[in-house]
Amino acid sequence: FREYFKKEFNSSIEEKGLTFEKALKAKKVLRNEKLTLAGLLFFGNNPQNIKPAFCVKAVSFFGNSISGKDYRNKPQDLEGTIPDLFDKGIKFIESNLRHIQKKQNFNSIGILEISRDALVEILVNALVHRDYLKNAPIRILIFDSRVEIISPGKLPNSLTVEEAIFGNPVIRNPQLVKFSFHTMPFSGIGTGLTRALEEQPNIELINDVEGEQFVVKIPRPETNT
Repeated sequence: FREYFKKEFNSSIEEKGLTFEKALKAKKVLRNEKLTLAGLLFFGNNPQNIKPAFCVKAVSFFGNSISGKDYRNKPQDLEGTIPDLFDKGIKFIESNLRHIQKKQNFNSIGILEISRDALVEILVNALVHRDYLKNAPIRILIFDSRVEIISPGKLPNSLTVEEAIFGNPVIRNPQLVKFSFHTMPFSGIGTGLTRALEEQPNIELINDVEGEQFVVKIPRPETNT
């Protein structure tokens, strides 16, 4: 938390004339002598010890069926703070996707088959805007034909996919948004999905109202192998 505070204010807690406890209360990490949910998720030690469902379940399948039992990468529970989950989630996705040679040097690693910038936007969006009233994990599912990132909770306040795409934000978790601005690649102005679609136009966004989840499907390029 000290590192975060200094990043936001360019001064230490002491330089601002605060005690550590007062700084926690000022940033709504502590309320009524208890850790807030936002404080736990961003600054807690092992948040999943208290909220085990607020992890990211990640799995890479052979084939294209969610009922498949042949795994390229066995199911994992990614744990930690929200910034930790972001870092681990991106690493998991990158390690299970192909790199494609285009105009790079022959010895270069190539570029990721799906836009990394789009993946970053989608994963940050899932972590920050999911419904934390639902006791369920975010899921990263990698198939031969696509990547799916599924976050608990439908879009809030009757927001439609079209409205979300065109930058009409309805902020479900305002304190998480504030913390994310200083800890992750996050602008906080409600244009994450717009940027993701600019980078990867074939993304499919599904607001599953009945299932109360938001599903992002990103096709993978076909291969000859």
